[in-house]
Amino acid sequence: MANYVSVKSCLVAACVGLSACACARPYVINVKPCGSLEAARDAARALSASDRANGVEIVIAPGIYRIGATLKLGPQDSGVTWRTGCGRAVVCDGMELKPEQFRPVPEGTPRVDPEARANVLVADLAAANVWLGDVPKREFRAPMPIPELFVDGVRMTAARWPNEGWATVAKFIDQGTKNNDGSVGDSLKGKKTQVQPRGGTFGYEGDRPSRWTKAPYLWLHGFWCFDWYDAVTPVASVNTASNSITFAAQHQYGVRAGNPSPRRWRAVHLLEELDAPGEYYADRDAKKLYLYPPASFGSGSRIVLTHTWRHLVSVEKGTDIVFRGIDFAECQGDAVMLRNCERVAIEKCRFSNIRCKAIVANGCNGCRIVSCDIHDTGTGGITLHGGDRKTLTPGKNLVEDCLIRDFSVHCLTYASAIALQGCGNTARHNELSGAPHMAVGVNGNDHVFEYNVVSNVCMSSDDASAFYKGRNPSCRGNVLRYNFWSEIGSPRGHGNAAVYFDDGDGGDFVIGNVFYRCGEPGFGGFGTVFCHGGYSNVVDNCIFVECRRPLGSSPWAQKRWEDFLQSPLEQGRLTKEVDIRQPPYTTKYPELIGYFDPQPDEIRWNAAFNSAFVNCPAFLPGRKPGEKRPGIISGRWYTNSTDVVFDHDPGFRDMRGKDFRLADDAELYRKIPGFKPIPFEKIGLLTPRNVQ
Repeated sequence: MANYVSVKSCLVAACVGLSACACARPYVINVKPCGSLEAARDAARALSASDRANGVEIVIAPGIYRIGATLKLGPQDSGVTWRTGCGRAVVCDGMELKPEQFRPVPEGTPRVDPEARANVLVADLAAANVWLGDVPKREFRAPMPIPELFVDGVRMTAARWPNEGWATVAKFIDQGTKNNDGSVGDSLKGKKTQVQPRGGTFGYEGDRPSRWTKAPYLWLHGFWCFDWYDAVTPVASVNTASNSITFAAQHQYGVRAGNPSPRRWRAVHLLEELDAPGEYYADRDAKKLYLYPPASFGSGSRIVLTHTWRHLVSVEKGTDIVFRGIDFAECQGDAVMLRNCERVAIEKCRFSNIRCKAIVANGCNGCRIVSCDIHDTGTGGITLHGGDRKTLTPGKNLVEDCLIRDFSVHCLTYASAIALQGCGNTARHNELSGAPHMAVGVNGNDHVFEYNVVSNVCMSSDDASAFYKGRNPSCRGNVLRYNFWSEIGSPRGHGNAAVYFDDGDGGDFVIGNVFYRCGEPGFGGFGTVFCHGGYSNVVDNCIFVECRRPLGSSPWAQKRWEDFLQSPLEQGRLTKEVDIRQPPYTTKYPELIGYFDPQPDEIRWNAAFNSAFVNCPAFLPGRKPGEKRPGIISGRWYTNSTDVVFDHDPGFRDMRGKDFRLADDAELYRKIPGFKPIPFEKIGLLTPRNVQ
């Protein structure tokens, strides 16, 4: 047995121990709950080169480690593994409050609903020196700049109205000024508001807003124009005589009906609306915290208030650092931030109750996020950026075997479970579910998204998709293969999709995917796989089951395509950020040769081959399989005779049980001779589990 010797260091707190080993094993630093992660880091930094020769492990004993500042790591921490011992070690932020600090609200307290007052408790934060943040006077994307409160590991809800769902705009009175109107042409040309900014005005029904006229700060969260863009906007005034509300700041797209469905909104963080179990309100002026306690609240409850924006862990230019088996929870910023790192690994960690994202990796190469569980995050799960788009050098970053759910609690749009950016990164064998909007956002080149399960997303948004990519034709060569997409989209009018190639996007591949009940056609040309104006996208060897319209498109006429390519925004993207006129782009993507000089008779289609459409009511708007169209318009689908429509089960193992493996003698193989078996049994997590 190895002879470990305990070492006392002046750099280490009393509860941090170091162990040296005579054999070729890592140097071990033990951190106990009363110890300090910073002290353990500093102890590792102080080791000699000989002590570090076989690596260093910082072993975190079970317990809760509440940080006082972000744990910052850099090049000097390279080669260190941070891991748990036996049991759960939780790294978190915030201030713990005791249940006895909450007292009944005195009778007659202003702004507290008299009917709810008997159930509301209040804690004085003045003695704790809690800074509640500045009051924003402009519109902003969620989350709001307010503290978050957790009781026994459950996020409380900032007091709001209505308690469930949304109110809807009764009428539009004044759309106000706006940054742009959301159209491709104006936004590409960089049109901005030229007049004095002015907030919009809308009419409401009922008299509920009359309760809010004395609130010092009033914000409304809503979809003020489009169902793919939510924002929190400060209110200037509530006019109870005209039943109207006027904003103090302009909305990005104006207060108007950009999508067919009603405009949704709700009032957020109002003491006047503290009337349901689990709601809270932080009074930034009086330094008081009000709580309508949940049913579980008691003398033994663990109460945590997070009020300072910061990461739990930040790594800058680190190499070969490993985090294994650690729980990250309860913080205002992103839990783990990696910048310009190489070969950093985050393995078997759990992330929950994070205000922003679980993990953000910028400018990283060879980093791995493996077998992590992520849930209840505010603005997304994992953002992974790496590689060099100018040279098309892959970043080789990986997200694998991660279970990510309920990842857009605060920001209801564009808060992806996984975002791949840069060049040459991979996400595989993950399960993503539970979101009002998208699950995957891709920007860049040659990314691979494979063997993933995506379900129950885009559940309350419109003109949206589970997988989104667009507006930059230089971003191409991305592959989506062997994924299972299930129960995606909700009917709101405009339409939504499982896979969306937006605004001129092209050169990507959808291969061997299974789509089940995905997409809503809406009033336009939306389909399960949808292309907006772009071309050279390929769907091959896929199965669509009970999808209302498998393939959809919104084609662009010649003039619109030419205007798009010549716009300042696209010129910058296609010739300055990268140059698609030169190698390596013309070498890797030969279809880009002559891209800026499209000919009127040029074929600009998207193509679908060897795919099966099972019980799908509409194939294409006004199209039949095999029908050809001229290429003057960009973005239409071309389908060849190998695509087959079935009005019955073509030979699945268990269609009702969602087992879409094909039997060896499946009819589909006879109807599509070139169809290759989809490895359906390999799709999904490598290590099945549930987040508790």
